[in-house]
Amino acid sequence: MLLDETPLFEASLLEELDWSSSAASFSPPISASSPGDDLVLRPLCMADFNRGYFKVLSQLTKAGDVTPEQFTKKFEHMKKTGDYYVVVVEDTNLAQIVATATLMTEHKFIHSCAKRGRVEDVVVSDMCRGKQLGKLLVSTLTLLSKKLNCYKITLECAPQNVAFYQKCGYDPSSETYMQCRFFD
Repeated sequence: MLLDETPLFEASLLEELDWSSSAASFSPPISASSPGDDLVLRPLCMADFNRGYFKVLSQLTKAGDVTPEQFTKKFEHMKKTGDYYVVVVEDTNLAQIVATATLMTEHKFIHSCAKRGRVEDVVVSDMCRGKQLGKLLVSTLTLLSKKLNCYKITLECAPQNVAFYQKCGYDPSSETYMQCRFFD
């Protein structure tokens, strides 16, 4: 099975982001176009299956045993809907994915049939933590949701991560997160 460089979404969306409206500050300065030495921030592509994408995801949660066929089928579905924006940071020296995050857009009837953004699956490889990559990913997805005309963007996080997301411009909500889990 050929896992090629087809991106999940057009990379030009990332290049067109207005960083002047970012709530996050970076010291030393980094950006989506310059995330650090030998690092590239870009959309997920099919070939990332072989670049350790699931190895990084497994540092966040149980990723499971996914075959190339399963990955391709899910990737093609996500690409077809046009509502999924998975960004990755690749270490070009290692040809490995070292960080990832996902933006999903949800179509609503409220707010004049607007869209809502939701950030999910933010994870930075333990070997790359402390390089501001998590903040860069979240900031990138936040700006992208604004560009996509979402009326708001939300995320769920553990209490110990609230301060991190506040540095990215997020505020705690008075809404209560509830769940009904079917699998571990």
